[in-house]
Amino acid sequence: MISQMTSPPAYSLAERDRRWTLANDMMERLELDALLVYGEHEDAGPAPFNFDTWFTNDRAGTTVLMCRGELPVSFVPMPLYLLDRLETERRGGHLWIPVSNILVGRDAKTLAEFLQKNRPEISRIGVIGLAPYMPWHPEGVIPYGFVKTLNELFPEITLVPVGEVFEEICFRLSAEQIKVIRHSATIGDAMVDAMVNVCRPGTFESELYAAGTHAALLHGTTVPGMHLWSGAEFAASGPPSWTYRPSAVRELKSGDVVMAEVFSHYGMLHTQHQVTIAIGEVHEDIERAAAIARECYLAGLRVIRPGVKFRDVVEAMLAPAEASGGWVRGPQIHSLNPFTAISGVPPDCPRVDGLEQYPALASIPVLRPDMEICSGMSFAFEPSCGFGRNVVTLGGTVVVSETGVLELNPNTSQLLRVQG
Repeated sequence: MISQMTSPPAYSLAERDRRWTLANDMMERLELDALLVYGEHEDAGPAPFNFDTWFTNDRAGTTVLMCRGELPVSFVPMPLYLLDRLETERRGGHLWIPVSNILVGRDAKTLAEFLQKNRPEISRIGVIGLAPYMPWHPEGVIPYGFVKTLNELFPEITLVPVGEVFEEICFRLSAEQIKVIRHSATIGDAMVDAMVNVCRPGTFESELYAAGTHAALLHGTTVPGMHLWSGAEFAASGPPSWTYRPSAVRELKSGDVVMAEVFSHYGMLHTQHQVTIAIGEVHEDIERAAAIARECYLAGLRVIRPGVKFRDVVEAMLAPAEASGGWVRGPQIHSLNPFTAISGVPPDCPRVDGLEQYPALASIPVLRPDMEICSGMSFAFEPSCGFGRNVVTLGGTVVVSETGVLELNPNTSQLLRVQG
């Protein structure tokens, strides 16, 4: 534990230069004068839009402007960010963005004034934040008012959405990033182990939640809130209801199933861990669903390789569930770092009594089906299968290698069991 906290993997200046070179090459290729990155605030939770940190290796929630051939400029939201930088340097830390390239204020007026004073000749700016970023930002993350004001104050510029192109250069993790994501996966495994250790009849859901979060903090990171539900028969998925609706915390019982989606996060890289814990003997359909979800997981491992299309992996991971007559809860697979390629969901899913009261569910298409799998890409494998209200989701994070795939979390790719 101590060695993990005192000597965790970190990023070098060579990693910084690699990223900035990729960004400059992209601007050259697309004939852009600059890149503008609008980062989501730092408490955004799972799958945040934090591409600003890719340039800064610093706190999320900034706006970054990188003119071609120049160092990035970071527009921070408040002076507290400056105090953090001062203390980091005082303690011997290395910051990527120099003091001269830090400005306070990330509103459009501050950006326009900077451009008018320093780069009035700029005409084409590639923007990261205008394009959809599913599922939370179907119309992009940048506020309408920001774009409107910037165009009014600096009408000479043309804003070009380049999010999808930029994501392609982020997908392929470097050797340093793979060390960091492995560390995140290790923390996620520790969270799961802590949850399993306290899972028994008489324990409350909040105790499992606390155990997992405590493990993450002990390993030197904070993590987004997890999804967690429990019961003998249920189809719900998401944060526990007591985190958003005033209600009692549920007590676990023998015969229950606990399902949790654990989000680990280290060095601005994310791993996901799909946890299903059987407490004693559970319904036979849970056992059947777990076996089929496991088949879906293994099918994905067999297919995913460099050169394969994303849709091929999606189809392989859906096939066992569809052949069984079961339904799937959500995407069987989606990309991580960044979160942009997402498996589709068939039109008749989920199939649970009572859903007929709601508007008809349309199928969800595969996002980026023609994306070619490359070495260095990271994915969340989260295959599910359900029969009525008995549903299981398994899986973890994988990283594609030159020869196949690195399975970072094999423990959660199967049904976990504790005594009832």
